[in-house]
Amino acid sequence: MIKPRIGFVTCVQLGLSCMEALYEAGGQLSFAMTLEDDQAVSKSGRIYLDSFCTANNIPLLKSRHVNNQDVIDAVYEHELDWLFIIGWSQIAGEAILSAPKQGVLGMHPTLLPVGRGRAAIPWAILKGLDKTGVTLFKLDTGVDTGPIVDQVEIPLSPKTTATELYELVDEAHIRLMHKVVPALMSDNLTLTVQDDSKATEWPGRKPEDGRIDLNGSVYDAERLVRAVTRPYPGAFVDVADRRFVVWQATAWADAVMPARKGTKGLQFKDGWLEFLEYDESELPNV
Repeated sequence: MIKPRIGFVTCVQLGLSCMEALYEAGGQLSFAMTLEDDQAVSKSGRIYLDSFCTANNIPLLKSRHVNNQDVIDAVYEHELDWLFIIGWSQIAGEAILSAPKQGVLGMHPTLLPVGRGRAAIPWAILKGLDKTGVTLFKLDTGVDTGPIVDQVEIPLSPKTTATELYELVDEAHIRLMHKVVPALMSDNLTLTVQDDSKATEWPGRKPEDGRIDLNGSVYDAERLVRAVTRPYPGAFVDVADRRFVVWQATAWADAVMPARKGTKGLQFKDGWLEFLEYDESELPNV
């Protein structure tokens, strides 16, 4: 049996880890594409594929955009059956989506069709879900609407933080690669159309969305702190001329006890939010 010819597009550590997992699971790549060396140099997790591609004899193309004609031409030239795009912020257009014979595969950090859209990690915590996950699916022109290849579930607890979930999502990407690659290399992938009746869409979030609502519940505030802690901008509150960015906190129904300890925190109608880790700064132009 002739093995499928597979390509990979990435510029971040998560993508490289998935490439490594593909090889660990018995796969191989016929082509890779990444950004030019001078692009996205300050991007979180930015890496370079030169060493990995040289060690594994993978032709490497560097281009400024995944939709550029040189990338499309290269996919046809290498006669790719499948192309992975992982850890990539540029949106793939129809030309690149249709260039591989079988299609383009991507991953999304929810259990699709739940959580289409953006800010998947914060929303999973903010919505109080008991589980989330990572989905490998075939990209189409919609937003996370393509048929599903496979999924890995991630259980959530009432104490899960964005920091923890971010790491679990990365690990789930790698587990999913190990799980799927054997079927991919034997040309035996099964695609399942998403059930649109179960679909939900989550909007993007801005740093301002991390503002703590002093008129709300202490438990909502504690959940917000967990949802937007590192690597996100953090939950914050302005008190007088000071801004507090809260990275870790505990909600107390008994509002008196923590206050007596002299700890920093916030009073709510239903309790006290104790700051366990925070940054304090002076507000400008006060």
